[in-house]
Amino acid sequence: MFVGFLVPGLFCRFRVDAKAPSSYHLRMEKRDSAKLDEAGLKALEIRVHKLIKTCEELKTENRLLKVQQTSYTTERADLIDKNEQARKRVEAMITRLKSMEVTA
Repeated sequence: MFVGFLVPGLFCRFRVDAKAPSSYHLRMEKRDSAKLDEAGLKALEIRVHKLIKTCEELKTENRLLKVQQTSYTTERADLIDKNEQARKRVEAMITRLKSMEVTA
């Protein structure tokens, strides 16, 4: 995934490697002859680190949500099965009661 943003004097674009989340590549393309001063570079570094941290947090959250979804899917299947078993027991009771009415 490529992300780009404009910083005075430079266009910055970096690639986040999904297979190796700890490796990030930063490439700057010069837009004009102006150079970034130290504060501009520091601000850029902070923004990039925040973006990297956000990506990592979202990946962690996504992983947790997938685990939760799997758990809920399993729980739903179990509840559907229990509901079906209860329905069959109730139908069997009704059938027995009707047969008792006929014989009585």
